[in-house]
Amino acid sequence: MWFLVLGLFLFLGIHGLRIGGDGMRDGLLEHLGPAKFKILYSLVSVLGFAMLIYGFGMARDAPVLLWTPPPAMKHVAYLLTLVAMVLMAAAYVPRNAIKAKLHHPMVLSVKTWALAHVLANGMLAHLILFGSILLWSVLLFKASRTRDKRAPVVYASGNWGSTILTLEIGIALWLVLVAWAHGWLIGVQVMP
Repeated sequence: MWFLVLGLFLFLGIHGLRIGGDGMRDGLLEHLGPAKFKILYSLVSVLGFAMLIYGFGMARDAPVLLWTPPPAMKHVAYLLTLVAMVLMAAAYVPRNAIKAKLHHPMVLSVKTWALAHVLANGMLAHLILFGSILLWSVLLFKASRTRDKRAPVVYASGNWGSTILTLEIGIALWLVLVAWAHGWLIGVQVMP
């Protein structure tokens, strides 16, 4: 479990440098320079990610049940992950109305995805992993919106074509994920 916790600390820590403001990130950038900062950021990210994957795998081998989610939570998780995949697509498709309206759809995608996994799983390792990611994404979204208020970002207004494409890509991603990729990548087949 310690590998999981330390991996989360490193991975979410480096990805959360802007949560408390830009001071720490800007200080590191100034001290190290952009190239060294990117190298350090990448190394800490990869190390943290590898540790959390290894730690989560170890924790799954010795599960600790905290609660048994009601069967309906599986269906709630399906719906939430569908929303998460649409939000993820919205982060990348230019000029879509979802991004124009919500801002920061990638962070919202991660938040929705993590919530789905917290609700659908009752194991300690799942709560630590997905609960930490959920908390991190809530704090990051709040910090991002606060930063937007200080220095407003102009998002391109959305158009119908891009928005429909966003929905199509998000739904396709979700279908591939639940029908095949989750089982292949994670070892847990979500749809029989």
